[in-house]
Amino acid sequence: MSRLPFVVLVLSAGLCSASAQGGGHLGTPQEQQACSPDASRFCRKQLNDDMAVQQCLQQHRAKLSRPCKKVFESHGM
Repeated sequence: MSRLPFVVLVLSAGLCSASAQGGGHLGTPQEQQACSPDASRFCRKQLNDDMAVQQCLQQHRAKLSRPCKKVFESHGM
């Protein structure tokens, strides 16, 4: 729903090569699923602005779930 687009942008910041692959969403479904609950929890007001959600998640990095932290780490963020 409205949670999925933010994850696309979160992952795109660390996946420059993924844009060359084309297709709709960047990042795996597992990566998207890993950060969706955290975005809903910490960044509800920003869910309509992908860049704001990414920044919000980074600001709440210490509070993120382990799976979402791993997504950020795996992309050098």
